[in-house]
Amino acid sequence: MTRSLTRLAATAQTVAYTAAYARRTDRRDRGDVPGWVLITVMTAGLVSAIWLLAGPALTSMFQEALAKVTGK
Repeated sequence: MTRSLTRLAATAQTVAYTAAYARRTDRRDRGDVPGWVLITVMTAGLVSAIWLLAGPALTSMFQEALAKVTGK
């Protein structure tokens, strides 16, 4: 009887330590949300700026490549 109570207490203690560790790591492991938002917005801005500047040239290159492939 004493042995089973000791095992039960050890199991309960292990579960409590695991739950406490999980709570601590969950709070610290949220990530850097403002950083990711900033990276995403800056990437979208760069792609838009490049597309505005190089859009006509890219379009003509694409149309020329299609014309060479299709023979038109």
